[in-house]
Amino acid sequence: MSASVDTNKPVTKDDIEAKLRELRGDIVERTESARVTGTAIAVGVVMVAIVAAYIAGRRRGRKRQPVLEIRRI
Repeated sequence: MSASVDTNKPVTKDDIEAKLRELRGDIVERTESARVTGTAIAVGVVMVAIVAAYIAGRRRGRKRQPVLEIRRI
């Protein structure tokens, strides 16, 4: 950022709008990059939760599986 200030020139509405557009553009770029990172992290967390639930369910199913004996009479 340049810090050149002209003290003799009054600040106009156009100057303020230009500065706000510049700041907004910077914020939009940062927001987009953060959104991509956040989405990737959220997908990873959901996948880990699904795999953990699947493994826990299989393990519980094996523990509680009844033993069935069939005898011929």
